[in-house]
Amino acid sequence: MRINIKSAAGYGVKQLLLLFMAVVTCYPIYYIFTNALKSRSAYADNPLSLPPSLVFANFSQIFTTPNFLRWFYNSLLLTATTVVLCLFISALASYALSKMYFPGKKLLVNSSIALMVIPTIVMIIPLFVLMARIRLVNKYPSAIIIYIGMFLPFSMYLLRSFFVTIPQPLIDSALIDGCGSFGIFMRIMLPLSKPILLSMFVVCSLYVWNELLVALIFLQREKLRTLMVGLALFHGRYSVNVPLIMAGMAVATAPMLVLYIFAQRYLIQGLIAGSLAGQ
Repeated sequence: MRINIKSAAGYGVKQLLLLFMAVVTCYPIYYIFTNALKSRSAYADNPLSLPPSLVFANFSQIFTTPNFLRWFYNSLLLTATTVVLCLFISALASYALSKMYFPGKKLLVNSSIALMVIPTIVMIIPLFVLMARIRLVNKYPSAIIIYIGMFLPFSMYLLRSFFVTIPQPLIDSALIDGCGSFGIFMRIMLPLSKPILLSMFVVCSLYVWNELLVALIFLQREKLRTLMVGLALFHGRYSVNVPLIMAGMAVATAPMLVLYIFAQRYLIQGLIAGSLAGQ
């Protein structure tokens, strides 16, 4: 049996590179959770070591911090509302842009793609003026509308690329059997696009949960702040107590970490389906 030395060496280099990338990616999570379970003295002795003894006082203190649970609720509310509305709207729009024919369809498709390259920071001032005029500043709908607008072009592009690959005879058969447009959407399009919808659910959730700029500008009241904004201000207030800050970051990281662990299989399936659909 002959072994290709060059091929084996290349495989080993790839594995070492992937291992290095995995360590680099996972190290911040290790740093956050290990230091969240340390006392201030243990952190000062060695920030990189495992905790000599588990200290849960940081978590009890973080949960008793004024408005912390409120910030957590705000982030959860904004993320859930944005993701559900964004996926439903983008799915309806993608279905219309892929399987229906009407004047201006090509212009709408090109316009939605062009919106993907506009950075959020460019639109902050006009958006703030608009929200101030319609009196939505310091209200949940202002951030939700902006989040949907920011993520909608990407969602429509990905979903439309997939919907185009669904055979038209399948749609025609459903029409002949008496199924309407909305019935086709609910019974055929959505079930077939489950992997992409789940992958978009994960990506959108991660984005909205970790977003800082829009929440900082449009939700300025203390009780309306999101968890990321609250932690940013929390860091300035307790900058000398690093384990306490790490406990807050651990609480903020845990929901998205759990979501990714349970949904990673669907995320990979959705990305593969989306890449194949775009070819």
